[in-house]
Amino acid sequence: MSMMFARVLRPITSNKEAASTLGTRGFAAGASKAKKGKKGGAGADAPKASTLTKEVKSTTVVGANILKDGSDPKVLPDSEYPDWLWHLIDKRLPLSELRRKDIETLPYEELKRFVKLDNRSRIKENNMLKAKN
Repeated sequence: MSMMFARVLRPITSNKEAASTLGTRGFAAGASKAKKGKKGGAGADAPKASTLTKEVKSTTVVGANILKDGSDPKVLPDSEYPDWLWHLIDKRLPLSELRRKDIETLPYEELKRFVKLDNRSRIKENNMLKAKN
């Protein structure tokens, strides 16, 4: 064990040696030996099977409860959720496609997104040019 600390505690003579000493991590003796498990698998590290029934999984949102004394919320029919919820996963056009379209015919939301993305790309280009100079 004292050999492990000898490298760290010896006097440092140069900056290069100091950098290499500070960047080195010492390990305890025997840490290189890994525990061996059973043949053919991870043994105790494998995830345990879920104890929830299929009926509970399909009627509740498991893991959505954030309160100590609460319960998981129930899954509602699709008609009970707001319309905007179903449009969250819709694909939106990238900036290159928005540039090809006529700005006059774009809906307000797409126009707002186009202005934001175009502004961001111009800022990035200007920053790259300033960094090169």
